[in-house]
This record gives sequence, structure tokens and C-alpha cells, in this order.
Amino acid sequence: MTDRLRIAVIGAGRIGAVHARTIRHHLRADLVLVADAHAGAAARLAEDLGAESTDDVDAALTSDAVDAVVVASPTPLHVPHTLTAVGAGKSVLMEKPVALEVEQVDACIAELGDRAGRVMVGFNRRFDPSVSEVHARVRAGDIGTVEQVTIVSRDPAPPPSEYLKVSGGIFKDMTIHDLDMARHLIGDVRSVHAVGQHLDPEVDDLYDAATVTLTGRSGAVAVIVNSRHSVAGYDQRIEVFGSAGALEVTNQRSSSVRLHNADGTEQSGPFLPFFLERYQRAYAAELDTFVEAAVTGAAQSPSIADGRAALALAEAAGSSARTGTTITLEDPS
Repeated sequence: MTDRLRIAVIGAGRIGAVHARTIRHHLRADLVLVADAHAGAAARLAEDLGAESTDDVDAALTSDAVDAVVVASPTPLHVPHTLTAVGAGKSVLMEKPVALEVEQVDACIAELGDRAGRVMVGFNRRFDPSVSEVHARVRAGDIGTVEQVTIVSRDPAPPPSEYLKVSGGIFKDMTIHDLDMARHLIGDVRSVHAVGQHLDPEVDDLYDAATVTLTGRSGAVAVIVNSRHSVAGYDQRIEVFGSAGALEVTNQRSSSVRLHNADGTEQSGPFLPFFLERYQRAYAAELDTFVEAAVTGAAQSPSIADGRAALALAEAAGSSARTGTTITLEDPS
């Protein structure tokens, strides 16, 4: 392998397009192929970015012209696509969640064996510059012992009903990013309690909002607040409170200008519209890390084990919301 990574993107939908455009502008990666069972979608995205396209996904996963693949296909295809690609010697950046059931992830990990290190799971928010700084400063002890974490994540509008039908529900589709972030900041989780809400009659899903409380084995507590409808825009905030201080990630806007007049003070524009604008730098940094590990042979991170842990928390949250009980998890040690 050369120091430039030849990458195929599997899936020409919204998230596949995000990855394809990020690869197109990377200094050490080449977008060589876009594959999708819908030939027209693959062709349109590939033509826009100067790549080849195909509707033969298996051929793309095993192509000698490809060093690595981004698996951005529908969730039920993540595991088979990943196993095929790794079996052909490729590195894989797999979108979350790994699968819709933990048992499927366990089977995937077992089949991967010592090749599991070739797989990165796309928890891109870890790579956001602000989040990376907070994590580094927590690790450095800047705020002492972490006691409480608050994560607010609200989408501007719900996704289409066609997507919701195959998404796995709010905990596996949306909250899973925040569950991974909570683990990233407080470590292993001992118990999960969740409350689900169905507030928007237009949303064809069991829940369109949720609050989850996670108790860490360290004693720290993380609270996650989710909603699929935030009229002010994409609401993304984190506070980490410790024995010696607190760290905060605030919402980003397109402008830092504030208006002060007789009608009010600190008046500003809405939050950034959605995940592409808010996490554009995070996707680029995620790709940097993926490319470096693929080229050097280092283990990818976040790993498929991280993907399993977040999915197990999502399953526990779903069970808690349905039953009204607190779910206690097995000690991973």
C-alpha cells in the first residue's frame, strides 16, 4: 500500500455523500469508487466528485483497485459488507450502529477475530475539535474527578418515515452517538434509566424524544437529552462537571455577532442547520485518523468493541423506557 489510501464508499445516500466529499478533499486519500445497488444514485454522486461508480457492491468491496472502504449502506448491511471487505484485506470505516442487535455484533467480532483492528466505527463526534479538547483536558485532570456529565442533542427536524422504519428507533439511531460520548467521558457504565416521549404525531416512531441517565462504575452520572425537533436548529451541547471545575461545549452559529438593543440583548442567529455543518471538521479529523491507521497498520479507534458497547447501552435504554425500570449492566471485567 502506498501512503495514499484508495477508498470506495458503499452507499450513495446522505451519509455516504458526506463521506465521499470528505475523502475527495483529503490530502492522503483518493475517492476511487462509489457503489450502491441503485445505479443512478451511485453514478450521480461519483460523477459530481470525479470517481467511478458501480451497482455491484460485492465487486467494490473486493476490488484490487481499493485499499479501504467506507460502509455507509443501510444498517442491516453493515456487518455483511464489513466482513466481505475485511476478508478481502481492506480497512473499513463503518457507520454507526454496527448492527441493530448486540448478538449480530458479537457474531461479527467473532468472525473478524484478530482482524477486528481494521474496523473503525463512525462515532465522528469524538473528533470534533471542541470535544477532543474537552476529553484531553478531562484526561489531564484539569477539572479534577468527573462527577456529572450533561449531553444535549436535538435535531432540527425528524428524518423521513422511510428512514425511521429501518433506523432501529431513537436509541439505536440518534442517542447512540451520545451514549458513546458518555462512555468516552465517564468510562464504563453500571446502570441505565431512560424515559421515552412521543410528542410529534407526525413522527412514525415509538419515541421522538428521550432522556437517559447513565451511572458510571466510577460513580459519575451522565444525563442525555434528545429530541427530533428543535426549532432553533441543531442543538449540540456538553457540560462536564468535576471536583475542580467544569468544561463546556456550546452551540455553534454561522456568526459570532450579537445584537443588543431596546428589544433585548445577546440576540444572535439560530444554531447551525444540521450535522454536516456542525461536524464538518469532525468528519475530516475522523478520516485523518482512519487513513493514518490504515496506512501504518495501527488499530482503528473507535473500535468495533466501542460500537458494541454503545449498542448495548442503546438496547438497555430501550428496555428501560418500555418497562419503566433501571437496567443494570454486567461488569465488563
